Amino acid sequence: MFMDADLASWLALNHIPGLGNEGLRRLLQAFGDPAHVFATPAHTLKQVVQPAVAEAIAQGCDEAVLAPVASWLEDSHNSIVTLADPDYPQALLNIPDPPLLLYVKGRRELLNHPALAIVGSRNATPQGLNNAEAFAQAASSAGLCIVSGMAHGIDAAAHRGGLCGQGSSIGVVGTGLDKIYPSANRDLAHRLAQEGALISEFSLGTPPLAANFPRRNRIISGLGLGCLVVEASLQSGSLITARMALEQGREVFAIPGSIHAPQSKGCHHLIKQGAKLVERAQDILEELGHFPSSTTRQVTVPGDHPLFAHLGFDPVSMDSLRQRSGLTVEELSAILLQLELEGSVANLPGGLYQRVG
Repeated sequence: MFMDADLASWLALNHIPGLGNEGLRRLLQAFGDPAHVFATPAHTLKQVVQPAVAEAIAQGCDEAVLAPVASWLEDSHNSIVTLADPDYPQALLNIPDPPLLLYVKGRRELLNHPALAIVGSRNATPQGLNNAEAFAQAASSAGLCIVSGMAHGIDAAAHRGGLCGQGSSIGVVGTGLDKIYPSANRDLAHRLAQEGALISEFSLGTPPLAANFPRRNRIISGLGLGCLVVEASLQSGSLITARMALEQGREVFAIPGSIHAPQSKGCHHLIKQGAKLVERAQDILEELGHFPSSTTRQVTVPGDHPLFAHLGFDPVSMDSLRQRSGLTVEELSAILLQLELEGSVANLPGGLYQRVG
């Protein structure tokens, strides 16, 4: 087992029980790098942190804690960046609570690429998933790295779109990087590790604790020049990310939706509060500046099948479609099946149909 002594001191300080980010920053401001913190007598440390924390620092870190990290770093895809590392994301240095260090799996050079955060509902509609992937691909094709949180729904769609462009994608997770959460996104996580990056401030072995995800959100918003909310209910954690983005001085964008859809309520709330309403990826690129319009892919609606005039854009039942169109149930079923196979219409729970585009 070998680990650079400087990195070992950063990791050791990060593992001191009871020492949060605020205490870590106070220590670094007072005594310099972690090696100097460990060389400082406990009675002096007590002027900056709680006595129990000072005593723990004076006792040092159990090397057994560092052994799993050293083994993890033997994989060439894995690395760690600290606040003192030149590869540390410069965007995070400007947020109130930057992480002391980041575990990275994949392309660490993406950490300092211009980026766009995309977040939204875990229970997204087909249209929302389509929008998230299309906006992400357009922004990535224009050179923006797509940052999201690896969750079901909008996050996963945004990562898929980001991986299709040159800007690629970063997944910020709320666990240790030796764990994949949610497990259903295992294939996506492997693809991000190979073609983009996965990052976490949490130590290896950290499980998906509820308190970790709001902390993860500040990194998602902090890495981006702006934050796009695709779909979100009024109780969605995506609104927390949007609020953090505003507090960090980032632009906030929201895609409007149906006035009847719960997944649109959060976006409409953000727009009322001053978020920029966007209908196409170019709206975001123009607002952020210096990204070429020729690379963007427009988000389009499906073709001009006559039934679309009766479908509208909100989910609709078969009975309502029958009344609007004058067609029989048999005729509608055949048309809807064809459009569903073409990817133009989605069959939703509860016997509802919605156009996708």
